[in-house]
Amino acid sequence: MKTRHFLRDDDISPAEQRLVLAAAAQLSVKPTAVKRALSGSSIGLFFEKPSLRTRVSAETASVNLGAHPLQLRADDLQLHRGETAGDSARVLCGYLSLLMARVNRHSLLEEFAEPNTLSVVNGLSERFHPLQALADLLTMHQEWNGDIKGRKLVYLGDGNNVCHSLMLAGAMAGLHVVAACPHSYSPDEAVLTRAQELASASGGSVTVEADPQTAAENADALYADVWTSMGDEGQEAERCAVFAPYQLNQKLMKLAKPGAIALHCLPAHRDEEISTEVFEGKQSRVFPQAHNRLPATAALFLFMLSPEVCEALASLTGGTKK
Repeated sequence: MKTRHFLRDDDISPAEQRLVLAAAAQLSVKPTAVKRALSGSSIGLFFEKPSLRTRVSAETASVNLGAHPLQLRADDLQLHRGETAGDSARVLCGYLSLLMARVNRHSLLEEFAEPNTLSVVNGLSERFHPLQALADLLTMHQEWNGDIKGRKLVYLGDGNNVCHSLMLAGAMAGLHVVAACPHSYSPDEAVLTRAQELASASGGSVTVEADPQTAAENADALYADVWTSMGDEGQEAERCAVFAPYQLNQKLMKLAKPGAIALHCLPAHRDEEISTEVFEGKQSRVFPQAHNRLPATAALFLFMLSPEVCEALASLTGGTKK
């Protein structure tokens, strides 16, 4: 079987994204629908950063698919002693079917993937968070009964890894994605350009808007993330001052469409990037969104390691139709 990697959202095609989401929809209803699909496989879970949702969802997804999850800490590998990530991958491919890694630098994922001997999945890097974006799209599919093409998704805050993945994944799905970011915290230009290319093919759009109120008008979904990511703690005071107008609060919700939903990838700092009123309000889908990390991750693992089973599962929903 061809070795596939999922280091960024566009490592799969729009058609493959639909396939994964359709399978995830099935697994969200019945997590053990294909509980022996990956029997005999082992999935490595490597973490350089602390994790709750990524670790627990990936481990549970592995078990639900019949695979054995193996936790790997940074000091379990020999990287600190000079072994290259590529050599580590060449060793691990003799033991594992797939490696999911949550890393401090995206280039380490690329180094693991470079020998092309072991499938590598991005569990989070400073550049992208594609498993999160899959869960976000699944949440929107559930909210609007699969009718997400042409919907307006507004991301509020730092043009970070979550923003990058939402732009790419949303563009592939035909969403109109608006990144509402201060000028000095705009998303990466190369990622923006790529997202716009994808949007031109899907009928969606990707734009950047500095004014959060303008961005929020007629939105179907408003999305917040922490203002200070891991590694940026020394900038917290400065960031809180800059991002204060971008708080996801009731004022912005009222500018969105009636019935618009509020999303947050968690963990949340209540009354910073999102008000408690919105976080706990009737339009919040924060916890269903978090729970969707499990079926989205399971579907992606299934697609990577048993694509024929993933396709059969997806076909039950009709979700692979163009």
